[in-house]
Amino acid sequence: MSQTDTDAPPETGAIREPGHAGGICPPKTARGQKTREALLRAAEKVFGEKGYYAASISEITQEAKVAMGTFYLYFKDKEDIFRALVAHMLELVRAHLRKHVAAAATQMEAERLGLKAFLSFVSRHKNLYRIVLDSYSVDETIYSSYFQVFAELYSRRLTRAEEQGEIVPGDAEVRAWCLIGISNFLGMRYARWKRPPSMEKVVDTAFDLISHGLQPR
Repeated sequence: MSQTDTDAPPETGAIREPGHAGGICPPKTARGQKTREALLRAAEKVFGEKGYYAASISEITQEAKVAMGTFYLYFKDKEDIFRALVAHMLELVRAHLRKHVAAAATQMEAERLGLKAFLSFVSRHKNLYRIVLDSYSVDETIYSSYFQVFAELYSRRLTRAEEQGEIVPGDAEVRAWCLIGISNFLGMRYARWKRPPSMEKVVDTAFDLISHGLQPR
């Protein structure tokens, strides 16, 4: 995942923040924003460790160190905070990629920097995979929308790179999904399941495949 993400995000109603879709207004004070962020951090831990169906609102509030009633000032129910959490994780990933890929002068440079940045993010947010995978059973549209955001932004960036002569012509959408798949499963294998002796070597090997394919050179 290498898109620098300067484009406006596409509509993703399935994972839109509940303050926009659920009728609960976003917090207007710094204190309220801090409390909401604490609930989201707690939800990341509880959902990530126990899974959506085994997790409870009381566990989230205990982890966030807030009263049960406070939860309902920000979210309607467990599904509401879960949807907000997926949206929040999406924005965290995008912000991390923007920061680390901004210096890239070409799309190919962005590919390498983006892959490295994504793997470093997953190494620090290992609950991301369980949360995203759980979203498939909670509501498949949450799952599909999460990846669709990346795919649409990625496709536009690949199209621009092709127009500028940085990459060979091809189907930008198919390429975007292929590249997302590489990042996603490398993250699952090497950042979540078992970290390799050298993450740099993993990035180098994957980037060589992205750059040159499988044909002998």
